[in-house]
Amino acid sequence: MPASSPASSDPTAIVQAAYDKLRAAWKQQGGLPYKQRMALLNDAMGWVRTHRQDLVTQLSADYGHRSPHETLMAEVFTVIDDIKHIRAHLSEWMEEQPRPVAATFKPGTAKVVWQPLGVVGVIAPWNYPFQLAILPVLAAIGAGCRVLLKPSEITAGTADLLARMCAEVFPSDVVGVVNGDLAVGQAFSSLPFDHIFFTGSTTVGRQVMRAAAENLTPVTLELGGKSPAIVHRDFPIKRAAGRVVYGKLFNAGQTCIAPDYLLVQRNKVDAMVAALQAAVARSYPTIVDNPDYTSIINDRHYARLVDWIQDARDKGATVIACNPASETLDPARRKLPLHLVLDTTDDMLVTRQELFGPVLPIIPYDTLDEAIAYVNDRPRPLALYYFDWNNKRCNDVVSRTCSGGVTLNDTILHFSQLELPFGGVGPSGMGSYHGWYGFRTFSHEKGIFHQARFNGGKLVTAPYGKLTDGLLRVMIG
Repeated sequence: MPASSPASSDPTAIVQAAYDKLRAAWKQQGGLPYKQRMALLNDAMGWVRTHRQDLVTQLSADYGHRSPHETLMAEVFTVIDDIKHIRAHLSEWMEEQPRPVAATFKPGTAKVVWQPLGVVGVIAPWNYPFQLAILPVLAAIGAGCRVLLKPSEITAGTADLLARMCAEVFPSDVVGVVNGDLAVGQAFSSLPFDHIFFTGSTTVGRQVMRAAAENLTPVTLELGGKSPAIVHRDFPIKRAAGRVVYGKLFNAGQTCIAPDYLLVQRNKVDAMVAALQAAVARSYPTIVDNPDYTSIINDRHYARLVDWIQDARDKGATVIACNPASETLDPARRKLPLHLVLDTTDDMLVTRQELFGPVLPIIPYDTLDEAIAYVNDRPRPLALYYFDWNNKRCNDVVSRTCSGGVTLNDTILHFSQLELPFGGVGPSGMGSYHGWYGFRTFSHEKGIFHQARFNGGKLVTAPYGKLTDGLLRVMIG
């Protein structure tokens, strides 16, 4: 079975055949031993380094234009950094962990061992189509699993490159790739995997979870939501604006943890608007031919964003396009400048839907309590950003809100901390990965009690008598 099969074939048969090959290997050979895991991680790193320019070229072709530097940072460096981290810690993660035993059960011993879950499925999105496919695959390999990967059909060229990579780096009975459209995805999520790892929209996440439930397959859902950024009145406006622009315009806002809306003290709104415009001008003085400015992924998403901006205008919002050079933008090139949206109402699409693009509603608040209440009145987000040098207020905001992760005084950087779990909560997802947390996600924590040769088991075995009664009085108190 090749790593990627032609789309003209029956999707259910394609996916089933790829799954059956991995399941047969699992039954015959089980999980991957430590040496094989390490060898595969080394091979993967070598492939990524060798083919870094292929990734830059292909991702830009899929997008229409993708910043080469953003690809190297988000797709290449992130993957290499993750491989280095897994290699450095894998032997430690795999160690059996002794556990204490209560006095009543001594001299027996207890321990936890980490067992690969088995054959796992990974469904990847289009916004970071290499990184968000390979990171969970690498985590699963680190845990000793066998993996079937379904890349996004929206970035079809990168999906083919992923299939090529996996065919060159991983044995076909360790990692398989199935490419295709919705029918392939539906067939994929209906298989009896030992775990499914999905990154994408909340809507599709519900469908994946529903299908997985038929097989009682556990799922990790990495979703999204409207991630807020709150700026305290005492925080320097210029500094906050620069960091919000960085997180918002990286990959043209097509990032699940990009700041989705900005909460600003009411009397600071005008100053924030001016600071955001200045920050855009510093980072992106031009847009049309700027190699650093990424295009919107396709016509459908470009039209969606344009429609949502118009919907806000039609409902009374003030919309400011941050186009520093006042360029004429050709919709065919799908380069969309940052649009600031003021005077919003709750019936606007930009305030109700995850934006996933360079559109930023600015919501005024009068007190910090009011800003916190605004966040808490909405579904729990994947990320939260708070700008304030006061540690007491920072701790207060973190403790009074619930989000998947937090970056304080900056944006999106918690994703890159490999010692932190990355994942959502509630509508923004379930489960986590990165580093140790990825190893744990794809492992079964098996608890083992080892009864000693000489033990007191007879004291609590029928027929019960006075000795048992006395022992129970001591045990219960």
